[in-house]
Amino acid sequence: MQRKQKTLKEPVSFAGIGIHTGKDVHMRFCPAPVGTGIVFKRTDILSQPIIPATIDYVIDTLRHTTIGSNNVKIHTVEHVLAAIHAFEIDNLIVELDNIEPPVGNGSSDIFVDMIEKVGLEEQNSFTSIVKINTPIYFADNDIQVIALPHEGLKFSYTLNYPDTKLLRAQFYSVEVNPESFKREIAPCRTFCLYEEISHLLDKGLIKGASLDNAVVIKEDVILSKNGLFFNNEMVRHKILDMIGDMKLVGFNFHAHIISIRSGHSSNYQMAKALARANT
Repeated sequence: MQRKQKTLKEPVSFAGIGIHTGKDVHMRFCPAPVGTGIVFKRTDILSQPIIPATIDYVIDTLRHTTIGSNNVKIHTVEHVLAAIHAFEIDNLIVELDNIEPPVGNGSSDIFVDMIEKVGLEEQNSFTSIVKINTPIYFADNDIQVIALPHEGLKFSYTLNYPDTKLLRAQFYSVEVNPESFKREIAPCRTFCLYEEISHLLDKGLIKGASLDNAVVIKEDVILSKNGLFFNNEMVRHKILDMIGDMKLVGFNFHAHIISIRSGHSSNYQMAKALARANT
């Protein structure tokens, strides 16, 4: 299977703060030539280093996905990559003048808005779409992820926090395309348990987090600026993260990925398993 490669029609920008670093950042999506892939560029560094968004450059998966090379890092790439993946963008330079993309409202909404503001452009070259023909599996205790053959790209996720009433069981499944992603997944914000906040702060994380860009769950109470956008917003955000992390495979593929309790680390392991099975 093949389709024409895609990039954006013209550059588009957005500015904000990073959710974990709390640092001000200006980000720009720039069209890129055929064969470029998805790359991040640090414009605040004199040499303006470029880091490809592939599994070979993943250096950390603790609470977010970080890519890096030669001591240059980009934190929390998953929300950006989720929108890029859903809109089937093949070639793009993501310019940043700091270490982490802007958080927006804690979802992928702003990145969808950026893409739709300028539109997509088909390029004069084709890209292959790999079809998963046999199941590919990753498991780690109660975390399980499997990729099954499927005509298209579909994600199903079971969320289970047994000690938290509101999160004991949530399930969602979605066939991913630009329309379904924008409508059902992109608005869904990052979340954490109230009991995790002090631990995350001690780890130097969530310095830019607030109820403007995250959902906090305390027992059976939801703390956020506008309540929940969906009654199962949390499991939908887990799918958002997985769509973004799966873009790191580095090639286009069709599969149904079914996950139970996975996070960035297990998403990364599944991306590596997919890459190994198709090289």
